[in-house]
Amino acid sequence: MQSAGISGRRDVAAAHPIAELLACPPAVGNMLNASAECIEFDAGDEIFHQNDICRGLYVLISGQLLRKAARLNARLTLGAVGAGEVTELASMLGDVRHTFTLVALTRGTAMRLPKEALQRAFQLYPPLRMQLLEELAREVSRAYGISIATRQAGIRRRPTVAAKPETGKN
Repeated sequence: MQSAGISGRRDVAAAHPIAELLACPPAVGNMLNASAECIEFDAGDEIFHQNDICRGLYVLISGQLLRKAARLNARLTLGAVGAGEVTELASMLGDVRHTFTLVALTRGTAMRLPKEALQRAFQLYPPLRMQLLEELAREVSRAYGISIATRQAGIRRRPTVAAKPETGKN
């Protein structure tokens, strides 16, 4: 299967198997499907908390989630997660702790692909790790582009100073 990436299939994730969502062979997808954990949540529920050990990759099936983080005594909203989106690529691929808290905005369902199953999938189909790294790079690039656009929109430009007409007074 082509590594078209995850981005183009976000709107149809719930209708397609994991093998297609992650662009991996059906046998690897079946293994991931068999190990997937379904998480049902209500508005206000925390799916995971910042600094907890990452337990896998999350795919939102239905509902809406919000990424929140605490940085330098400030609370930040990092953005919403919609159906079909994959979250926690950085923490999963980097084998680190969660860098944000994921909170439910609405009732819904998510699927967690456990870390152990993903590591097995990487062994069975090594290109999968690279595809996920490529998706992470696209995600970082999109976030950077949004950050720059937001910053530029907030910059107030000084009006150009027009040449003052001479009044004839000396």
